[in-house]
Amino acid sequence: MELSYYRLSLLSYLKESHPNLAGDSDFIKSRADEAAEAYSDAIKDGMSHPEAEELANLTLFKDLLFSKQDMIINVLWNEFPNIIPQSEAKEYALKILSQCEIIFLQYMLSDEFIYSAGYDKLYTELTGFIDLWLHDNEL
Repeated sequence: MELSYYRLSLLSYLKESHPNLAGDSDFIKSRADEAAEAYSDAIKDGMSHPEAEELANLTLFKDLLFSKQDMIINVLWNEFPNIIPQSEAKEYALKILSQCEIIFLQYMLSDEFIYSAGYDKLYTELTGFIDLWLHDNEL
């Protein structure tokens, strides 16, 4: 797969925040192509390069700003720093993520979810679940 600027940007972000999508080359190609087209159209419409880049990034990262993995990592960092070192939080988040899906399914997750009232409730539920998981796994 040819890696354009937008493909590389998206792939890098997906590897960090949505590893389950990092291997979806069709998704990455499609979204990168949409972002490149948004940039090109914006320039043709007379927008400045920074404005066009902002529009392209909105297209590239649409519906990807909230990350389940990042939220789990934040819970591990904030609530369990004496149990899980920050350097190992990503590894543990990958282990726990699939087991947390039942909790995530109870919420309408979107790019704006972090600003909603449900975010604090989800954070609390994840904290409790992870606490039990760590206890069950003798950590």
